[in-house]
Amino acid sequence: MSDLVLSTFTGAGLFDLGFEDEGYCVVSAGDIQFGRDIKKFHPPPGRFDAVIGGPPCQRYSRMSNIVRANGHELAEDLIPEFERVVFEARPRWFLMENVEAAPVPAVDGYHVFDFLLNNRWLGEEQNRLRRFCFGHIDRVVDLRKCIDYSILFNPCYSAAVTASGSSEANIRMNGKKGGLKKNLPKSAKRRPLSEYLRLQGLPEDFFGESPFTVEGKTRLLGNGVPIPMARALAAAIRESGA
Repeated sequence: MSDLVLSTFTGAGLFDLGFEDEGYCVVSAGDIQFGRDIKKFHPPPGRFDAVIGGPPCQRYSRMSNIVRANGHELAEDLIPEFERVVFEARPRWFLMENVEAAPVPAVDGYHVFDFLLNNRWLGEEQNRLRRFCFGHIDRVVDLRKCIDYSILFNPCYSAAVTASGSSEANIRMNGKKGGLKKNLPKSAKRRPLSEYLRLQGLPEDFFGESPFTVEGKTRLLGNGVPIPMARALAAAIRESGA
C-alpha cells in the first residue's frame, strides 16, 4: 500500500497539509463544522495505512474550569470516537494530537507512545505545547528520536493561537514546570486574523472567499496543528520507518 492517511476531526485541514507536504496522501473523514458527524463515519478495514486527528480537547483544557464557571457545558469527549475509528480501520499506525492533560488513547492491538512537543522546540515563534500519541500495530515507536529539533530558540516569542482569539493568561514555557510566562503585553490579548494565519504557517489568503465569519475562522485556526509541527511529525514518522 501507499502512504494513505485517514484524517479525522479535520477542521481547516492544517494537520493534513503538513503530512501532504511530506508526501503522504490524506483523505478526510470530514468535520462536524461541515456537517459530517464522526459518530456516523465507519472506515473500511485495511484500506488506510494511518489515521491522524485531534479530537475536541475542551474537557481536558486548563480553561475547562472557566467554561464551567461561566455556566457553559463542556464539549463532548470524542477521544473514544477516535479510538473506534482506528480500531475499525486497522491502520499500521495512528497519531493523535491533544492538550497536555488529555488521556492516552487505548486501542486493542496497538503499542502507544505519548510525548509532549512544543512548536517552539522546532525553532518556531508560536509557543504551543501539545501531547501527541503515536500508536503502532507492531512495536513501540519513540518519535522524539526522529524529530528534527532546532538547536536555538527563535528570538521572537508569541503566545499560542487559541480558538477563542485571546491569549492564555499563563503559558508554560518550553514544557518545563515552573516556567510560566505572565503579564503578556496587551497586544497579545487579541490579535488580527492575519497574525493567526502567519503563526500557524499559512498564507494570508488561506481562507480566500470562505463564507466563515472572523470568529469562525479564528476557531478553525485555534483548533489546528501548526503546519511546521505537522510537517516535523510527518517527517519523523517516515524517518522512524513506521
